[in-house]
Amino acid sequence: MSADGPPTRPFSGISWTPAQRRTMVAALDLIGTNGVSGTSLQMIADAVGVTKAAVYFQFKTKNEIVIAVTANELAVLEDALIAAEALRDGPQARKVLLNRVIDLAVTRRRWVSTLTNDPVIVRLLGEHEPFRVFISRLYAVLLADRSDDDVVARVSAAVLSAAIAGAVVNPLVSDLDDDTLRATLIQLTQRMLDLPQ
Repeated sequence: MSADGPPTRPFSGISWTPAQRRTMVAALDLIGTNGVSGTSLQMIADAVGVTKAAVYFQFKTKNEIVIAVTANELAVLEDALIAAEALRDGPQARKVLLNRVIDLAVTRRRWVSTLTNDPVIVRLLGEHEPFRVFISRLYAVLLADRSDDDVVARVSAAVLSAAIAGAVVNPLVSDLDDDTLRATLIQLTQRMLDLPQ
């Protein structure tokens, strides 16, 4: 949250042109299937039905497309994060945000797998300041009052992230429908965070 203004929305405030949106939709599907390294600009152009030059006109590099796709996906969490940051009731704030994070992870299972396991994405997002700030805000709410130690807080955030991401892509649950997986994952993570059921 901004210290002297309204809550920041680093992702939903971005205006994408219709052509950029079409490119991002195609890239999301291809990267989710093939990873960043396995997806070429030509593949994206072919999926959109345009030339490679038309894709370059929308985005200068494939890395820009990856960041744009990720920003677009994370934009759906911004309202939940801002609402959770505004709540005075810490456990309720954590539940609201946790439910939204899990909902996104469950509905975007394939993307979550790519997002957390693709080394290019991990590197790009680790270097992208708006992403790092957003994730810090997210875990500040989810892990509130868990530790004053920065190392413990960061490791706790990594464990929670890995638990959610690992659960939604694990082959043991691939046959579960979204509603069943979502409800079970919410129940288990709330217990893990000592939140009231």
